[in-house]
Amino acid sequence: MSTLITEEEWKRHRAEAMTMSAVGLLGGFEEGVLLPYQAALVEEIERNEVVICEKSRRIGATWGVGSKAVLLSAAKRSERGMDTFYIGYNLEMAREFIDVCAMWAAAFDEAATTVAEFLFEDRKKGEDTRHIQAFRIAFASGFEIVALSSRPRSLRGRQGFVIIDEAAFHEALAELIKAAIALLMWGGKVLIISTHDGEENYFNELIKDARAEKNPYKVVRIAFDEAIEQGLYARICLVRGMEYSIETEAAFRAKIRAFYGTGAGEELDAIPSSGGGKFLPLSLIEARTSREIPVRRWRCEADFVHKPDHVRTREAFAWCEEELGPLLRLLDPLLRSAFGQDFARVGDLTVMWPLQVRHDLRRHTPFIAELRNVPYEQQREILFYICDRLPRFTSGVLDAGGNGGYLAERAMQRYGAHRIEMLHLTEGWYRDQMPKLKAAFEDASFDLPADDQVVDDFRQITLVRGVPRIPEKRTFAKGEDKDKAGGQRHGDAAVAGAISFYAAGREVGSTEHDTLPSAAPLPPSIRDFLGLGGRTSLADYVG
Repeated sequence: MSTLITEEEWKRHRAEAMTMSAVGLLGGFEEGVLLPYQAALVEEIERNEVVICEKSRRIGATWGVGSKAVLLSAAKRSERGMDTFYIGYNLEMAREFIDVCAMWAAAFDEAATTVAEFLFEDRKKGEDTRHIQAFRIAFASGFEIVALSSRPRSLRGRQGFVIIDEAAFHEALAELIKAAIALLMWGGKVLIISTHDGEENYFNELIKDARAEKNPYKVVRIAFDEAIEQGLYARICLVRGMEYSIETEAAFRAKIRAFYGTGAGEELDAIPSSGGGKFLPLSLIEARTSREIPVRRWRCEADFVHKPDHVRTREAFAWCEEELGPLLRLLDPLLRSAFGQDFARVGDLTVMWPLQVRHDLRRHTPFIAELRNVPYEQQREILFYICDRLPRFTSGVLDAGGNGGYLAERAMQRYGAHRIEMLHLTEGWYRDQMPKLKAAFEDASFDLPADDQVVDDFRQITLVRGVPRIPEKRTFAKGEDKDKAGGQRHGDAAVAGAISFYAAGREVGSTEHDTLPSAAPLPPSIRDFLGLGGRTSLADYVG
């Protein structure tokens, strides 16, 4: 189920899930409602304390697991009944799983409450209690199924069957599994189920250790072709009221494999990709770097925000003049310019990435600017300083998520709605734009600084549920680099680069009804080129 689903689409999905008759499905197959691979997974859960399932996408494995969750939680304590805790990584996964369990409870005619939404108290010693949105079904046995929308910090003190779904994509998976394993002391069970996310992922490390008998976990593998052979497509035809044939099954298989392309090995065949599941190989990234492209970094101390306005403005202007001014004056005044920005205020970086489109349509990066812990107003001043001086500035795209909306709005007001797009990063945007960025790497039409931190940011682009994007986990520079580059990063330069590349290819609308920007009509770089300098005041630089 895509995370990019509208409210109306989700309502329709829930209605379909709740009205689909499990009893009807039970009567539709003499062999039983579970397909062989689903039944085999359920049997291994019964036989083992910890099961790891590496699987293809969308083959109904979790649907089958829902039946086991209902049977366990509906059983009395004397019959080895227990609570079930399902841990996904978003609200839609939790909803989908609880709907499946509600369907199974109705099919098994178990006495259970209707689905209830509540806040799960996540308590951890020494930390404040937080609340996780969750769904619950309570059974007459006294046990319940709880589906959580995000990772709890601790499961200690609880008992039951823990299901960690799409485990490879969970942040701090090792810590989560450690907490889940603690439940085994009281007779619990743990299922770790996921598609792969690269050879170096902790999920794959667990599997390798299990196969090497370094841990006592049972590994179950379910690949796409195996699922089709055991009736997946036939079941799809039954549910959708379609006529089954070998020809349509072959066409279905070919269509799905074509959709995943080079990612089919990992997404469908349960084969972890080399290079840690990275979208861009390191060799390709490094081939597009240039030592001639500088990175200018400014990090403010914690007390900088408390200085008077004129002091902060003066320091920002001085930094711009010293670090950015000479670079901006070198830009080709005849080339079209674009601009992209990924925003952050604390923790992560704001990265400002200008581009110039050369006559052969290659996107050239003249420099990038990284800002850490820089106050909003100084970020605005630096943004205006750069954009005012971009020759033929036609398109700018700014991350408008969260607090970034302020800066994006100010840019739109200054340069016009035709020129500035206020972007909200979504899974759909990543799905559409990242393949275009990769193609630009492959045909050498995009370049970036030869900087280890910037390169590492691009290496963070990973296939997450089939979509190339930056995963939730942060990275940290080490040793001397940490002091130089600023510590925590979250693929910030890669996101800014992708936004800038997108900006350079935008269709810019008509300017007929837009208010002209308040900046000087000609940027200083062009005025310098024409010998018309004319810098008169600080306002010319910071707006």
